[in-house]
Amino acid sequence: MSQQSKIALVTGGSRGLGKNMALNIARKGLDVVLTYNSKKESALGTIAEIEQLGQKAIALQLNTADVKSFDSFFELLKQELSVKFGTQKINYLVNNAGIGINSLFAETTEEDFDSLFNIHFKGVYFFTQKALNILEDGGGIINISTGLARFSRPGYSAYASMKGAIEVLTRYQAKELGARGIRSNAVAPGAIATDFGGGIVRDNEQVNKITASTIPLGRVGLPEDIGGVVAFLCTDDARWVNAQRIEVSGGQNI
Repeated sequence: MSQQSKIALVTGGSRGLGKNMALNIARKGLDVVLTYNSKKESALGTIAEIEQLGQKAIALQLNTADVKSFDSFFELLKQELSVKFGTQKINYLVNNAGIGINSLFAETTEEDFDSLFNIHFKGVYFFTQKALNILEDGGGIINISTGLARFSRPGYSAYASMKGAIEVLTRYQAKELGARGIRSNAVAPGAIATDFGGGIVRDNEQVNKITASTIPLGRVGLPEDIGGVVAFLCTDDARWVNAQRIEVSGGQNI
């Protein structure tokens, strides 16, 4: 009988950075559970690509801002894990789901603030707390942060503040979950050309050019620059990497 593959759960794994993470994790020989908020077709396409790599995968709908939905999500997840993978446990959790809202500090509304807070901090905090029941000892948590928690660009005060909180939370998770052999690390992408934040880095030539000038390697990042680093953290090669903020930005704004 073949050995059970390890399983990674990637939130927001249907497109962009999350999709690239999911595919790279599958290339490492792990099975994948990915969540999507609304883009079911994209999620199913990603599932098909993972299966072409020879790994199993499922996609489940999740709104990471809706803490009250988490209990029913994890009940469904356990059922799906049993059916598809023959287990009720996962080994790695990648907290990737997110949105971008660009507004200056003086103009940020309470509504926008709450939206960012619920998705990027409160949701991650309690989703991970609930996930502890199905996370195997010796596993790992990877929280996605941002380069903007280190360097500042106008318009991201609320978003980056939530990610700063995530980086502190990461260290506390590492401290408190170490007895279970669970590692927690934060990966902080720099500017990446995706549809994130309305695709501003990818589609606005001026923004792309100005941003590239702040990066010693002379270009903005691509999703494939990030996924492999996250996938590495989902392997035993990273067993001694813990409580770290790993920035993957090409050296942006050094």
